[in-house]
Amino acid sequence: LAPGYNATTGHETVFSDDNYVTNPWFAVNQWRTQLDRKRLISALGAKYNVLSWLWLQGRVGYDNISDRNLGITPTGTDYSYNSAGQSGSIGLTTVNTSELNLDALLGASRNLTKDIHLDLSIGGNARTNKSENVNINGGPFVIPYLYTPGNVLNFGRGYGYSERAVHSGFYSLDFSYKGFLTLSTTGRYDAFSTLYNSGIPKDKRNVFTPSVSTSFLFGQLLHVPELSYGKLRASYAKTSGEPTSPYQTAVYYSVGSALNGVSTGSFSGTLPNLFLKPYTLTELEIGAELKFFNNRLGLDVAYFDRKSTNEIMNANISWATGYNRSVIANGSIQNKGFEILLSGTPVKGKDFTWNTSINLTTIKNKVLKTDAAGNNLGQGTYRPLNANTAYIVGMAGPQVIAHDYTYNAKGQIVVDASGLPIQDGALKPYGSVLPNLYGGFKNDFTYKNFDLSILLDYNYGNVILSATKYYALYRGLDKATLVGREGGVKVDGVFADGTPNTVTATAQNYWQRMASISKGNVLKGDYIKLRQVMLGYTIPEKALTKVPLFSSIQISLVGRNLLTLMKKSDNIDPENGFSSTIGYAGIEGTSLPSTRSYGFNVNFKFKK
Repeated sequence: LAPGYNATTGHETVFSDDNYVTNPWFAVNQWRTQLDRKRLISALGAKYNVLSWLWLQGRVGYDNISDRNLGITPTGTDYSYNSAGQSGSIGLTTVNTSELNLDALLGASRNLTKDIHLDLSIGGNARTNKSENVNINGGPFVIPYLYTPGNVLNFGRGYGYSERAVHSGFYSLDFSYKGFLTLSTTGRYDAFSTLYNSGIPKDKRNVFTPSVSTSFLFGQLLHVPELSYGKLRASYAKTSGEPTSPYQTAVYYSVGSALNGVSTGSFSGTLPNLFLKPYTLTELEIGAELKFFNNRLGLDVAYFDRKSTNEIMNANISWATGYNRSVIANGSIQNKGFEILLSGTPVKGKDFTWNTSINLTTIKNKVLKTDAAGNNLGQGTYRPLNANTAYIVGMAGPQVIAHDYTYNAKGQIVVDASGLPIQDGALKPYGSVLPNLYGGFKNDFTYKNFDLSILLDYNYGNVILSATKYYALYRGLDKATLVGREGGVKVDGVFADGTPNTVTATAQNYWQRMASISKGNVLKGDYIKLRQVMLGYTIPEKALTKVPLFSSIQISLVGRNLLTLMKKSDNIDPENGFSSTIGYAGIEGTSLPSTRSYGFNVNFKFKK
C-alpha cells in the first residue's frame, strides 16, 4: 500500500472496493490537519475578614480560547474527484470561546457551644459563556497541490454565534458535634438563559436544588482494638441542568445563497421544544467505611439510587415532519447499584511493602420515560445504516437495536428463492451500550527506594455495534467467511411455504446477506486490560548533598494500555468508538487499532 499514491499522478492507491476507505499510507503522507490554540486564563480574588469568625470573599475569572482549525483533503484523494478530474478540498475554521465568572461569598465558622461547631456560607454567581465561529471551505482544487481557500472551484461559508448565562444563588450549612457526628445541607437556585424563551412560566424555568447529608464516626465510640476507623454516611441530593446547546426553544431562520437572483433561506433540521425546563437528578446514597488492624485492611461500600426527571434528549424523527431531529423534554432514567472498594496492606516490612486494592461498581440502568407517547428515541447509527441505538422504556439504555432473521411460526429461518435468509423488517434490542459491572485492581510494591505499580481494569455487560464486523463479513475478510468458499452454503431453513430449503447459495451472496442481518454485528464489550505499569526509583536526600535545592528526585518509567488480557469482540478494541457522547456511545466504525504508550517521568521535590 505504501507510499499510498502514484508518484507521477499523485492519485491515491485504492485498495478497497469502497473508495471512502482511504489508503492509510495516503492519509499519513498526504492529508493535513492543523490545530492552533491561543488561551488566556485569568483570575482575581479578594478576601476580607470582617470578624475573627466572619469573612467576605469576591472573585472574578475569565477564560478565553482562540482556535484555528485547518483540514485539507489533498489532491489525489480518490473519492473527491469530479467529472473534470479535479479533486481535494479545504476547510478553515476559527473559533473563539470565552467564559466570565463572577461570584461573591459570605462565610462564617465558629463554635456555637463547647461541642457544636457551625460552618456557614452564602453566595451568588453569574456565569456568561460566548462562542463565535467562522468557517470557509471549498473544493475541488483548481490548481493541484495549491492548498489555499482561494484555489477552489466551489466555495462554502459558515458562521455561528451563541451566548448563554446562568445566575445562581446558593448556601451551605454544616453542623459538627464533637467531631464525630456531622449534618450538612446545601441549596442552590439557578436561572438559565437557555430556557428564557420557553413556553412555560418563569417560575417553572428556574429551579431550586437542595441536598442534605450526615456522617457518624462510630469507630471513636466503640473502642474495638481491631477497628481502626468506622464511619457511616447517608446523603440525599438534587441537582439540575440545562440544554447542552442554547436556542432549542424557538424556531430560527437562516439566509442561504441566492437562486436566480432571489434570496433563499432555511430552518434548522432539529425541531425545537417550546416547553423545555431544567432537568433534575435526585440521588440517595448510603455508605460505610471501615478500617481494621491499624489501617492494614479497609472496606468502603455504598448503595446509590439516581433518577433523572425532565431529561433533555435528542431523537431521530421522519423527514416527513419537516425535521429529522427533535428535542424531548420529559425523559427519565434510573440507575441503582453498589460501589465497593476493598484495600489492604498484605505485607509491610522494613524494606518491602505491598499495598493492594480492588474496586467494583455494579449498576442497573432503566429508562423510565421517553416522550409523552413512550416511543423509542433513536440516537446514533453507523455507516451501514441497518442498526442503531435507542432509548426504550423499561430497558437499560441506550439499547443497540438490530435486525434478526425472519422466522415462521415453528421458529424456523425463512429463506428466499436464492436460498438466502430473509431479514426481519423490525429492529430488536440486543443490549445496552453501558456496562453493568466495571472496576479496577491495583497493586503497589515498594522495596527500599524502588517502587512498582500495576493497574488492571475491567468492564462487563455492554454491547457494541460494530461497522468493522459488518464490512469484514461483507468483503470476506472475517475468519467466519471461510465457511462455504469451496461448495457454497446451504441454509438450514425453509421457504415461505414451509418446504425445506434446497438451494445452495454462493459464499459471497451468503455472507453479504449475513452482514445485512445486523444482529451479527452486535458484539460483546467485555474486557480485562493491563492498563498501566510504572517502575520508579527515588534518589534520597542523602544522595543529593551536592544538589541542595531538592529533598528527593523520583525517576519513573510508565507504560499505558499495554495488554488486553481478555475481550469478546474480535478484530476491534472494545473501547474504540465514534464518540464519547451518549448518542454515539457503543458504536464502532472501522476504527484504528489501539496503541500502547510509553513515558519517562522525573519528579523533583524541593526543600522547604
